[in-house]
Amino acid sequence: MKTQLHYQRYGTGPRVILAFHGYGQGQGHWRNLIAALGPGVTVYAFDLFYHGRSHLARPDAPLTKKRLGEVLDDFLRERGLTRYGLLAFSMGAKFALTLLEDHPEQVEKIWLIAPDGLQRQFWYKLATSPAVMRGMLGRAVLRPQRLLGWLDTLAQRRLVSTGLVRFAQWQLDSREKRLRVYRSWTGFRNLTFDLTQLRRLLNEHQIPITFFLGQHDQVIPYAGLQPFINGLPHAHTVVLNAGHAGLLYDVTSWLRRHPAEATW
Repeated sequence: MKTQLHYQRYGTGPRVILAFHGYGQGQGHWRNLIAALGPGVTVYAFDLFYHGRSHLARPDAPLTKKRLGEVLDDFLRERGLTRYGLLAFSMGAKFALTLLEDHPEQVEKIWLIAPDGLQRQFWYKLATSPAVMRGMLGRAVLRPQRLLGWLDTLAQRRLVSTGLVRFAQWQLDSREKRLRVYRSWTGFRNLTFDLTQLRRLLNEHQIPITFFLGQHDQVIPYAGLQPFINGLPHAHTVVLNAGHAGLLYDVTSWLRRHPAEATW
């Protein structure tokens, strides 16, 4: 089976946007937000690997930025795209940031919604880097009780928030979800970024960037992103009264209330 990055095209407007959804979602999750952008855009909404209809030729091997860049370059070449905006939510930001690193001169504008990849997340690193922790995560696909009990213990000792534990429990409540967690966390573990380099690219190329963040988001907390955002003098930040899971809905509602901000 060949590697395939599935996408759906929305609209026929002159401004092109490449959209990458968050963990546990699919390209269809962008429909309502795309409608709030008006008729002036063409959006290519992708399924991340391990989601929807996208798949990797070697699904058990960690995805490298080099390989991801090659797949995205194939798409750009096939569609003849040389200028585009980037729209990404949560884990999808790793795909958008890979394009930014490879082709900063082609990126017109960026919207990042609770982006993953821009802060050092201790628990993610713990779960995906040491082989023993990856083994525990792998075993939890079939027998999740021990992992769920461990999460409860962490919450009781206030080492992690109860909200974050509830979010994790929701993502682990079926075998299908647990397998997707394992494949996504381990498969994307090499998609890491030099934050100094990213900041330099954004500033040198003067790329407009907007961050949409949730005030109550415990998965991608606002405080963890502040050091990176503070180094971008032209960045725009919108903080909404929201958590992580429903943030896409809240961003869509905000855009409908502020139509002037929805212009690309």
